[in-house]
Amino acid sequence: MKKLFLYLNLIIAFMVIQNVFSQEKIEPDYIKSIIFRSLENDMQFPIVQLGESFRLSFDDLRAEENDYYYVITHCDYDWKPSQLIKSEYLSGMDDMRITNFTNSYATLQPYTHYELTLPNSDTGFLLTGNYILTITDTEQKPVFTRRFVVYSNTALVQMTIKQNRDLKFVEEKQVVQFKLSSKSLQFENPQINIKVAILQNFNWNNMITNVAPQYVLGNELVYKYDKETAFWGGNEYFYFENKDIRLATTGVYHVEQTNNMYHSVLYTAPYRRYKTYTYNPDIDGDFRILTTQGNPTIEAEYSQVYFSVEAYNQWLTDEVYVYGGFSENRLTDAYRLHYNSDKNIFEGKVYLKQGFYNYKFALKSKGKVDYNAFSGNHYQTENNYTILVYYRPTGALYDRVIGVGSLNSTQVTRQ
Repeated sequence: MKKLFLYLNLIIAFMVIQNVFSQEKIEPDYIKSIIFRSLENDMQFPIVQLGESFRLSFDDLRAEENDYYYVITHCDYDWKPSQLIKSEYLSGMDDMRITNFTNSYATLQPYTHYELTLPNSDTGFLLTGNYILTITDTEQKPVFTRRFVVYSNTALVQMTIKQNRDLKFVEEKQVVQFKLSSKSLQFENPQINIKVAILQNFNWNNMITNVAPQYVLGNELVYKYDKETAFWGGNEYFYFENKDIRLATTGVYHVEQTNNMYHSVLYTAPYRRYKTYTYNPDIDGDFRILTTQGNPTIEAEYSQVYFSVEAYNQWLTDEVYVYGGFSENRLTDAYRLHYNSDKNIFEGKVYLKQGFYNYKFALKSKGKVDYNAFSGNHYQTENNYTILVYYRPTGALYDRVIGVGSLNSTQVTRQ
């Protein structure tokens, strides 16, 4: 019976992730450098307290000052649109034009840079919850979407990161254990009404959901699982910096300019799966737009960045991708690498704005994705974990986000 319950939970978790993806609209090739984050903290994903400001920015490489609009949708815990009407979760209105835009200055690649700050004089938020921001064109067709979360500090989240107790994975996995409590809210039927989502480095593709409290001690909920809340530790990210577009700097082997385009060739990444763990500081998969030549928003150049990684023979017929915050951790054709038999490497290119980037390589074989196939897994790896806590009292129409917890695995301990 316990195995059946675990199996059903895995199916439900997969369905939640599928719902997240079903609401997404991936940006077209001419939309680049989408940055969406809070103005109050440095998180690479906007998880904001009700009333806090956050900002979306992006570049349109067509550089025609096209009009864009924004639409906001309130969602349930599973990222399906909620039953609420706009006036119940928004003050003011959405479907407004983005008026803050500027053309690039003296760059080889022309572009128009757009910025949208929320809340603003037209649009405010009344409720916590999951939200989807949709950017539309003049014909009201979706151009791309981004998720964000608005929360209140109603519940306290106390987290610890442990090594896995299973000897098979003790050197490879990290376990997230936590407690939930609230002084102002009495949890009603928490086994059903409380839901959580656990993210590693803001990657929605491997998030853990549908984990019920293991113990209920008064108004304290205890999640002291081992297997159910365990993540593969992974390895530290590779990184490169090309803020000086004309120099081969950190992680860059060669640079050149041809046909009005810059090219940045990175060093070939080593195959690390069976190598000893070595600490290497990173920014948990994120990226920063930087340039030595002025204002990075409108004076940073674009460059064709060439990625490569050592091949492992048994994977030559499988799919290999480069990923990170710059790709929203998505594995799409735009980020796929191809095998070069002469060099025995997987290689590919991505058009990126200059700056500092973290990246890794993923393997997709027979529909199954391994984000750490090339890098291996280590319990010592520095990862950032985030817990979102949702609460829907019996009879309520939507899921509130009543708390957020965050902890870095540099504090990992043995069980």
